[in-house]
Amino acid sequence: MTTVTPTDKIQLGKKIFFDKNLSNPIGQSCSSCHNSETGFSDLNHNMVSEGAVEGLYGYRNAPGVSYAMFSMPLHYDYVDSTYVGGFFLDGRTNSLQEQASKPFFNKLEMNIESVSMLISKLKSADYLSLYKEVYGDLQDENTILKNMTDAIAAYERSSEVNPFTSKYDYYLKGQASLTAQETRGLKLFKDTLKGKCANCHLIDPDEETGKVLFTDFTYDNIGLPKNSNNPFYTIPTSYNPMGSSYIDNGLGAFLNNSNFNGQFKVPSLRNVAVSAPYFHNGVFNTLEETVTFYNKRDSLYKFPEVPATVNHKELGALKLNSQEEKDIVAFLKTLTDGYK
Repeated sequence: MTTVTPTDKIQLGKKIFFDKNLSNPIGQSCSSCHNSETGFSDLNHNMVSEGAVEGLYGYRNAPGVSYAMFSMPLHYDYVDSTYVGGFFLDGRTNSLQEQASKPFFNKLEMNIESVSMLISKLKSADYLSLYKEVYGDLQDENTILKNMTDAIAAYERSSEVNPFTSKYDYYLKGQASLTAQETRGLKLFKDTLKGKCANCHLIDPDEETGKVLFTDFTYDNIGLPKNSNNPFYTIPTSYNPMGSSYIDNGLGAFLNNSNFNGQFKVPSLRNVAVSAPYFHNGVFNTLEETVTFYNKRDSLYKFPEVPATVNHKELGALKLNSQEEKDIVAFLKTLTDGYK
C-alpha cells in the first residue's frame, strides 16, 4: 500500500532543505550540495563540496539525493556474499531521516555546533508556523530535531525529488522513441557479457516498487585511481591529520573490516549525465572518461588507490570499441529527468 505523505510536511521539508540559515556561519543549505538542476547533486560540479566554513572541504563527492529513498537498511546478503543498502556511499546510516541529520553537525559541511544551535535557528525561521501546523507546539530539542529530519525525509520521498520523467521512462511507457545510437547503447548496457552495466545498475523493474532504479544497492571496489586534486588533502591538519596520505576506505572503514576496504555503494544512474564529476572522489569529469575507465581500466589505470579488494571479474577489460563506448554514453543521457 502506498503511503501518502501530507503535502504540508513535504513543503516544510523543502523549506528546511533549502534554508541557508541552518548552517554556521549562515550560507549553506542541504540544496547547496544537492541541487534539483543536477539530480540533487552539487550544482557547481565540484569534485568535493566546500562547507559552510570557507576553505573547508569534505572528502567525498556529493551523491545525488534523487531516488535514494528506494534504498533499504544496510545488511549482508549471504546469497550474493555482499553488503546491500544503507545511506551515504559507505552505508553508515539506515534511513533517510538518519541521513538527513548528519550534514548539520559535520564540521566540514554545515558546521552546526549543537542541537540547541540548530533549534534556535528553526525558531527564527519564517516557516516556524508551518512546523507547528505539521508537528504541533515546540517540544524538547531532540524531538524537534527528529521532526525536522522527518520533514526533510518526506521531501526527499516526494515526486519532486523522484519524478521518473526521463526519456527512458517515457520510452518504457511507449511515449518516446530511442534513436538508433541510444538503442545500441541500451543493448550494450543490458548485455551481461559485453557492456555488463546492468550487472550492478539493474534495468529490470524492482520487485517491490516496480520502478527501474539502475542500482542493486550493493558495494564494490572498482579500482579507482587516487584523485590527487582533492582539496580535502590541503585543509588544516586538525581536520585531516594525514593530508595527502589519507585513503578513503569506504564501507571497510565504516565496518572496521579491511576485507571491504575501497568498496562504495553502487549509485543509481538516473540523472548521471548532469551530475558530474563521478565516483566517490570525483576523479572523472565526463561520462566519456567514465565509460572508458570501465572499459580499459586494466590498461590505462594500473594503480588503484585501494588495490587489495579490486573487482577484476566484471570490469577493467570489456573490449568495447570507441563507437560502443559512445553508444553507451548516448543511452546514459536518456536517463535525465525533465524530458517532458
